Amino acid sequence: MAEFKDFEKLDIRVGEIIKVEEFPEARKPSLKLLIDFGDELGIKKSSAQITELYDEQSLLGNQVLAVINFPPRQVANFMSEVLVLGVYNKDGVVLIQPDRKVAKGSKLG
Repeated sequence: MAEFKDFEKLDIRVGEIIKVEEFPEARKPSLKLLIDFGDELGIKKSSAQITELYDEQSLLGNQVLAVINFPPRQVANFMSEVLVLGVYNKDGVVLIQPDRKVAKGSKLG
């Protein structure tokens, strides 16, 4: 069973999606995301399997939560630097977002 200290190891931050691209090289339908986590953390890349519910127009400018302290992961020809968080739903993955705008880089607490 996980303990609270395990949760504390995760660094989960808010970022704003600033660029979205199709990712045809991925095995499963995915999008490439460029996410701005503010001046301290900068811009990070992520691959996300969210094509059932999202496209470029619906994502640009949205804030999302992501784990920023996992090691980078190679996905096809792309290096994913952060893990964007979502909830599995019968229609596809629903992204976890703050219910109001917050400062980029804000930490989940």
